[in-house]
Amino acid sequence: MFCRMALSALVMGLSVSGGRAQEATLAGHQHTLACLAFSGDGKRLASGAKDGSAIVWDLATKKALVTFTGHKDMVTAVAFSPDGKTLVVGSHDPSIAIWDVALGKRLGQLEGHEKDVRGLAFSPDGRWLVSGSADKSLIVWDWPERKEIRRFKEHTAEVNCVVFSPDGKSLASAGWDKIIRLWDPATGNSLYQLEGHTGFVRDLAFTSDGKKLFSSGKDGVIRQWNIANGEALDSWRGHEGLVRSLSLSADGKWLASAGRDGTLNIWDLKQNKVVARMQEGALGFQVVAFTRDGRTLVTGGIDRKVSLWSIETILRDRKESK
Repeated sequence: MFCRMALSALVMGLSVSGGRAQEATLAGHQHTLACLAFSGDGKRLASGAKDGSAIVWDLATKKALVTFTGHKDMVTAVAFSPDGKTLVVGSHDPSIAIWDVALGKRLGQLEGHEKDVRGLAFSPDGRWLVSGSADKSLIVWDWPERKEIRRFKEHTAEVNCVVFSPDGKSLASAGWDKIIRLWDPATGNSLYQLEGHTGFVRDLAFTSDGKKLFSSGKDGVIRQWNIANGEALDSWRGHEGLVRSLSLSADGKWLASAGRDGTLNIWDLKQNKVVARMQEGALGFQVVAFTRDGRTLVTGGIDRKVSLWSIETILRDRKESK
């Protein structure tokens, strides 16, 4: 665990310029980016923004394939079905929009929440879709049947995020009540309550082996948890205030975090320290996501663009700047 003073010394001199590291920018949104999601094969990226649009991008050509509009206010969550054929979109509308990616056609919607949908996640086998809402509830949907089969109401405040473990046997959720809850999605049983954050929890990320969970939120702390027993492990500070987005590389080497302070940090999880930092000004980085191969980091922010960054170049620039 690093205290604020120790970390300030740790990251000093590690800031890097994004110029050479930036591989591409994808323009199409008219307002700040809010969410990102990859298709199961990693070939497509979906982005959602405060302009109420969701765009599906081809990562090979860096071109927009289709733009979905008609959502109420900002798009707050996007998720591909495991087969990549369907995109579900959550927004300030309490319904969940269902889109056919190939046809660019709205297929329908799921209705059950009373307020905006903040988080969406598919189980790896495509059996379930889970949604988290500002109405304090989670709904487990039978995806093939498009119907609600279970509802969790244990959260006492707005739910911000939901995520499945890689094996699909555990589901994590968190939000404004500061508590991370682990569930068995098959039975609806509560497994653990993870407590330690002093402000609302904004994002969650499982390691690829499903044994650990990372969390971040308003208190500016990134925490790591043991899923087997619910034990708190390490915690880190690298941002001033809210840490709004987390992403882990598939090989477990790197953690990327984006803060409301406009910084993006790359953490070396073996050394438990920040090894590179980029600064984009207040609210510059809103959301981050590693590609499947871990070589590229995708970000979105107030510039209304999706940016692709080379991790290798970011780390090389950091070494050269020392």
